[in-house]
Amino acid sequence: MANAQRKILVTSALPYANGPIHLGHLVEYIQTDIWVRFQKHRGHHCTYVCADDAHGTPIMLRAQNEGITPEELVERIGREHRADFDAFHIRFDNYHTTHSEENRQCAETIYTRLEKTGHIARRTIVQAYDPKKQMFLPDRFIKGTCPRCGADDQYGDNCEKCGATYSPTDLKNPVSALSGVTPIEKPSEHYFFKLGDFEGMLQFWLKGGHIQPEIARKLDEWFESGLQDWDISRDAPYFGFGIPGAPGKFFYVWLDAPIGYMGSFLNLCGKRSEYKFEEYWDGRSKVELYHFIGKDIAYFHTLFWPAMLHGAGYRLPNGVFCHGFLTVNGAKMSKSRGTFIMAETYRKHLNPEQLRYYFAAKLGSGIDDIDLNLDDFQARVNSDLVGKVVNIASRCARFINKNFANQLSRTCTELDLYQSFVDAGAEIAELYEKREYAHAMRAIMALADRANQYIDENKPWVLIKDEGMESAVQDICTVGLNLFRVLIAYLKPVLPITTAKVESFFNFGELTWHNIQRPLVDHEISAFEPLMTRIDPKAVEAMLEESKATVAVAQPPVTATNPHLENFPIGETIEFDDFAKVDLRIARIVKAEHVQGADKLLQLTLDLGGETRNVFAGIKSAYSPEELEGKLTVMVANLAPRKMRFGMSEGMVLAAGPGGKDGKQIFILNPDEGAEPGMKVK
Repeated sequence: MANAQRKILVTSALPYANGPIHLGHLVEYIQTDIWVRFQKHRGHHCTYVCADDAHGTPIMLRAQNEGITPEELVERIGREHRADFDAFHIRFDNYHTTHSEENRQCAETIYTRLEKTGHIARRTIVQAYDPKKQMFLPDRFIKGTCPRCGADDQYGDNCEKCGATYSPTDLKNPVSALSGVTPIEKPSEHYFFKLGDFEGMLQFWLKGGHIQPEIARKLDEWFESGLQDWDISRDAPYFGFGIPGAPGKFFYVWLDAPIGYMGSFLNLCGKRSEYKFEEYWDGRSKVELYHFIGKDIAYFHTLFWPAMLHGAGYRLPNGVFCHGFLTVNGAKMSKSRGTFIMAETYRKHLNPEQLRYYFAAKLGSGIDDIDLNLDDFQARVNSDLVGKVVNIASRCARFINKNFANQLSRTCTELDLYQSFVDAGAEIAELYEKREYAHAMRAIMALADRANQYIDENKPWVLIKDEGMESAVQDICTVGLNLFRVLIAYLKPVLPITTAKVESFFNFGELTWHNIQRPLVDHEISAFEPLMTRIDPKAVEAMLEESKATVAVAQPPVTATNPHLENFPIGETIEFDDFAKVDLRIARIVKAEHVQGADKLLQLTLDLGGETRNVFAGIKSAYSPEELEGKLTVMVANLAPRKMRFGMSEGMVLAAGPGGKDGKQIFILNPDEGAEPGMKVK
């Protein structure tokens, strides 16, 4: 039996309620779900909570562009997220949203306590302000020239070319990504969390083994440069919680996002009386608390979050577990190659449990990136799960079902072999506990090899042909099925649906880590049903094709309407790979305006399904702004932005037609209703 029952609370980072779940996201949720299921499988009281991260400027702007409220957007995206998580068998004990009264209550409590104890400062800062949109601009909504290396089209907080970080006010030639106008500088009073007040506490906590060594080394750099005050406020308009006693000021999304763990748990307490908020979050709590996150948000979770908790009198996490990123076929996920795969697209074509296994076979306790090599994915799943594990049951069950009326032997004739499988469970459990899933999968597959070797050596398919050897066949197959049962018990955290089928097959209740200590004998099993099929390469190709940003050639010839691009003469050929790089997307024209000083241009604000783009198009002679607004069109979404005299153009819309002497014979591509902004054109 296991040690005394532990009480554990586990969270994953909150998915942003502004778009769908993709396979890169799923690395984290699958990793967490496996660990939670393992703890429950071992008999511990483990609770898994999560929520949608529902606040911030991007959500506010996307809702505006869609003509709905942010609450409606968050509710819709939340339903989509839940469907994806369910499809991949990620089982939360509670899934909530940060836009909730529970989260508001927790955020205001933490802020009020920090303010009363002197950990909140106020001071006036100068920020970039869009005079056209009449709003302060988040760093990522400003683009311009890097002040260090001179690279164009860089965000307001860091340069993707040279890696420099800077203030948006340092950016050269800045433009608003929302309107294309040059931002102005405007002062505003902001609220700051005094992180430096907690330097000693943080250093002590970080040395306690609560984070991975790689993350600890990275955080040393922050301590060396000195912990800076953290701006936790944003100005209206902003979708979020208002700061108590500060009209027009809102909590920055990164303040209430981790507090969303508490909010989701508080919501669970309202549903199930056995949960008490204070027991889990009080400063003296003995419950274990673990966060699973990506390495890119370690800074927030290992400095700001524990400091906020400590300053407000709450408990600290026992562990913050960071993981790396996902690459596909050895490279960053790519829309043009079809490797930027959405969870929904994957599950249309392939078995989610097979991806759970492959991720498990790759994941360790460190922060290294993992690669989804699709050829290796097919080979490993087909070899390990189908060729080794499931094969044991299919080889043995048919004899028990057909020749022995579904009845297992009265005894297990290979007790030493069986016991060696049971004894291996201690090492496998330790590997699960330490999140060394790849090592655990290798250990399990080594046992599967031994089980198959036992069956191969005893050849029940040969013995069944010999008169008088029937009981030997029954004994061999009983041993084989019992070894299979142990393997499935070890794989249960990874393969919950397959395990449920196996539990039904054995007709002996739920498989636990503890009820496999003795073999199952003198017992009637059910008829064996296929558990898993091999991955069909055609299904993988179909998934990639659906994910790929390909386009169909339009007739008559399509011309670019961005004025800085020249039309190429017909007859110049390109390779298909070059053509496939073009990412065409459905966009809705949410606003169209004349451009002062331009004879041919209209300025279009395009909604790409949560992202807005500013585009200048040479179609003024053919369209008035009024007749364009609300129309769907097609744009090249991956064209590098170009700074023009009138502002930044972030793509181009497509039009067809000869133009004519007066330029009026131009027609923008206008998809049928039913198309949605952001949808790929194939």
